[in-house]
Order: sequence, then C-alpha cells, then structure tokens
Amino acid sequence: MTPPCPGASRAGAAGGALVALIACGCAWVPQRAPSPAPVVNGAVASSTVLNQYLLLLQRLVQGKLSEQAEIVASAQRDYDTAPTPSRELKLALVFGTPGHPATDLPRAQGLLRELMADPEMLLPGERALAFLVLSQIDDHLTLDAENRRLQSEAVRADQQRMANANHRLQAELDENTRLRRELEEARAKLDAIANIERSLNERKPGSTGR
Repeated sequence: MTPPCPGASRAGAAGGALVALIACGCAWVPQRAPSPAPVVNGAVASSTVLNQYLLLLQRLVQGKLSEQAEIVASAQRDYDTAPTPSRELKLALVFGTPGHPATDLPRAQGLLRELMADPEMLLPGERALAFLVLSQIDDHLTLDAENRRLQSEAVRADQQRMANANHRLQAELDENTRLRRELEEARAKLDAIANIERSLNERKPGSTGR
C-alpha cells in the first residue's frame, strides 16, 4: 500500500477547513471603506427652507379664514408635538405675520427671543430671517407702546384742560352768584330806605295856609 503524500494531506486539510468556513458563513471577504457622507450645501438648504417659510406665510396672508385657522392650528400642533427650533420659528412667523385673526406680536417676540438665545440651532438662513423678523416686531411694539403713551398723555392733558376750564367756569359762576346776591341785598336796603323816607313824609304834618 502506497503511503499518503504529505502535500496532498495538507491540501486536503486546507480544503476541508475552507469548506467548513464557507459552510459557517465565516469566509473572509475584503471589506470596502465606508462611503463618505453626502455633503450638504448649507446655502441650498437655507434657500429651500426660506422658500417654504415664505410660501407658508403667503398662504396665511392670502388665504380664507378657514385656511388661515388651519395653518395656525397646524403650526401650533407641530410645535406642541415636537418643539424643534425650526417648528418654533415657523410658529413665531405665523404669530408675527399681520393680516389674520391669530396675529400675536408679543407671543411671536417671545418665541423669537428664545431662538436667538441659541441661534446655532438654526440654519444660517433661518437665523437671518429670525433676526430680521424679531427686529421688525421689536420696532413695531416699541412704536405701538410709544403711540399709546402719547395718546394717554394727550387724553390726560385734555382732561386737565377740561378740568381747569370747568374750574374757571365754576369760579365765574360763583362770583356772578355772589355779585347778584350783593346787588339784591343793596337793592333791598335801598328799597327799605325809600320806604322809610316815604313813611316819614306821609307822617309829616302839612303846612297850613294863612
């Protein structure tokens, strides 16, 4: 009997091991390097987001009351569900846009100030939009407060002038009343004197002729 060839034995053993590895799903396969993450163009992303905001606000201003109410409710619902910076900005823009019943500038101001306290959470375009709208709302509310103050001061000034005029008028009426009373008293005294003189004349004996 011919003894087995050592090389053949080693080849058979290697082949058996390879078959075993393949059967176990453990065959070595060269790994590819992971694909790099796609590069996001910040300018394009900001432009897309800003366009979406502007279209939303256009619908809000030009829409019917029912559509306006739905836009406001949707923005509030989205924010309540997940208050992300973008959703907070959208809600602030909705409240800060005039021309619909839900306009609420003080609330929009509060939301925008929260966002600007941590602006890095927004896209560059969102930050610019939030800053611009917040500046406009601040100016509007400041002018509105100043206008109310001036109106209040004007009302108080008118009330003061009216009070002063009424005071002068009342003083003149009181003075006229006093003068009228003094005049009546003087007339009464004159009438009394006249009555006394007439009474004396009537009692005086008439002169007799000779």
